[in-house]
Amino acid sequence: MSRVHLFEIADFKWFPQFLRNYLTDFLQFLSNKTKLYKPIITVIEKGLDLCKTNQIIDLASGGGGGLLWLNSELQQTNPDLKILLTDYFPNITAFEFTKKQANNIEYVSNSVDARNVPKNLKGLRTQFLSFHHFKPIDAKLILQNAIDSNTAIAIFEAQERTIPSILAMLFSPISVLVTTPFIKPFKIGRIIFTYLIPIIPIVTLWDGIVSSLRTYSVKEITELVNQLDNKDDFYWDINRIKSGPGAILYLLGTPKNITK
Repeated sequence: MSRVHLFEIADFKWFPQFLRNYLTDFLQFLSNKTKLYKPIITVIEKGLDLCKTNQIIDLASGGGGGLLWLNSELQQTNPDLKILLTDYFPNITAFEFTKKQANNIEYVSNSVDARNVPKNLKGLRTQFLSFHHFKPIDAKLILQNAIDSNTAIAIFEAQERTIPSILAMLFSPISVLVTTPFIKPFKIGRIIFTYLIPIIPIVTLWDGIVSSLRTYSVKEITELVNQLDNKDDFYWDINRIKSGPGAILYLLGTPKNITK
């Protein structure tokens, strides 16, 4: 089916920040418990090795907690690994909580635009479950900014624009209802807006389905790359990796000439 860029409720500026935080907290809790990123560890290790860095600059981090399990795994082969969390709408409370769980994780408190990353933020840029939020013109800006900065970038999407993926999203409200009591730090508001006023399950359902409809295919990401200036200055690896019943789509772009 063709890509459809419908709206996601949590993308709107008028959507309350605390509710957006509850949504990202849920996604990150789920990704850690299911070890969602296990299949792509080798891709990240390859990116770190090729660009000769031990630092990850995570863009559109949400709450950042989804990286906790992945971080512990990556440290086994990269003991000096450092991760810097950033977001256009930074969830400072969640960033602080994540930082307390791992002494190698820091964060940027001000807004960071993935389309124009500050030059002082150096390392392997990553995006987890966020690239689909961007329309083609903005998606190209993200990739072009990496090329212009001669900085490696790795992008991962765990949903696909397929019937099975969309059907799986129909069960997301159940996952919210089951997992909410176990998400830390405990927030009474999270309980209220999950069970008494079920905004979180409803938004999770809508945004989950729309996320699938928005997700780029391997072919479409390849076409985006082919439209970039100086694309041949990078090595590009764009593919899918099986993950449980589904797959993770990924892009890894690394400069052919690394400058320190």
